[in-house]
Amino acid sequence: MSPDPDRPRERGRRLSAARVLDIDPLLEDPKTRIVVCCGSGGVGKTTTAAALGLRAAERGRKVVVLTIDPARRLAQSMGIDSLDNTPRRVKGVDDSAGGELHAMMLDMKRTFDEIVEAHADPDRAAAILGNPFYQSLSAGFAGTQEYMAMEKLGQLRAKDEWDLIVVDTPPSRSALDFLDAPKRLGSFLDGRLIRVLLTPAKVGGRAGMKFLNVGMSMMTGVLGKVLGGPFLKDVQTFVAAMDSMFGGFRTRADATYKLLQAPGTAFLVVAAPERDALREAAYFVERLAADNMPLAGLVLNRVHGSGADGLSAERAVAAAENLEDARIVDQDDGKAGGRTLPPDNSPDAHGISDSDGIEAPDAAETPEQSVDRITAGLLRLHAERMHLLAREQRTRDRFTARHPEVAVTEVAALPGDVHDLAGLRDIGARLASDRTELPEPGA
Repeated sequence: MSPDPDRPRERGRRLSAARVLDIDPLLEDPKTRIVVCCGSGGVGKTTTAAALGLRAAERGRKVVVLTIDPARRLAQSMGIDSLDNTPRRVKGVDDSAGGELHAMMLDMKRTFDEIVEAHADPDRAAAILGNPFYQSLSAGFAGTQEYMAMEKLGQLRAKDEWDLIVVDTPPSRSALDFLDAPKRLGSFLDGRLIRVLLTPAKVGGRAGMKFLNVGMSMMTGVLGKVLGGPFLKDVQTFVAAMDSMFGGFRTRADATYKLLQAPGTAFLVVAAPERDALREAAYFVERLAADNMPLAGLVLNRVHGSGADGLSAERAVAAAENLEDARIVDQDDGKAGGRTLPPDNSPDAHGISDSDGIEAPDAAETPEQSVDRITAGLLRLHAERMHLLAREQRTRDRFTARHPEVAVTEVAALPGDVHDLAGLRDIGARLASDRTELPEPGA
């Protein structure tokens, strides 16, 4: 008998073609100092980062979770009113092993301000912070968020206060932005345009005035027409004030990049079992390898399962059709007597909606017909579930065939959002193993 293409493999066999990612040894290893959760948007990076942080803390490590997610879901799930640029200790964590959990949310502008205040004298810092061009740059320049995330990571690591730093990376149109941003912003702040704008301040005497009168007047005239005179003046004032700091941006960007490549850093790519998300994950895996970044593995989030996968989609549909055919034969007018619910999907007194594929009861049907109708609807729902599981399995198989070297762990899809420490603790348990004894949602 040939295998049913829509019958998913048992949970214990899901990852037979791939290495299984063992999370606990990674989190408990004192040499692991940074874990970076990355991937495309909407795949559960924030929840994964929080669950990892909680699990590590309850195993005795002093952990800080740095999130870039402005939705503040991390604060809510940890029972904190709000998060800011300062780590805040999370209450309710089991600290019997001696661990602690702290959380913070990146304040992009505040982090940039801190850099200025730390590397400029008070007068120059005040001039920079009040400059209109700086205010625009620090609040929304392309790549600033990713760059400041790396700056904050560098600051946290330099303090050597934390056993483990878990980073929830910014959601990006392309996951590669996270790796490119530090060098991109560092290159801008240390680039050719900046050096040209700095030239008048560095060239003195008559030679400087001659250069300014001949060359700079032409350049600033062109730039003034393109950018606007006031804006160009703000840029030049900003550049003059930041002169002594530009080299530091490049130096720190390079240092952070090396930190990401160093032993003790582990990247976890988070994805859902969907084609686009796993395609993005594959790109990230390849980019990490190309840049010699240490990849720990893939977290496959929101994986669907079923406790009744012995019944294939085809058999379920056939059984439903047999029941429905029997009901049609039993009707006096040759038609099924059941009615469907209104198209607004509002539930009836039985809590069943038409979107479930189950007809509402008809007053004329017998108890046996009612049972057949409900059973047929449930069988069709099961068939849809089996098709979904098979589609997810094919998607996973394509990824593991392309990247057999990548260790994988799966997290079952939950019926609702995670909103407290208990939910994060459950996610952590699911992350840490692929054991069949972990209950499936709804089991």
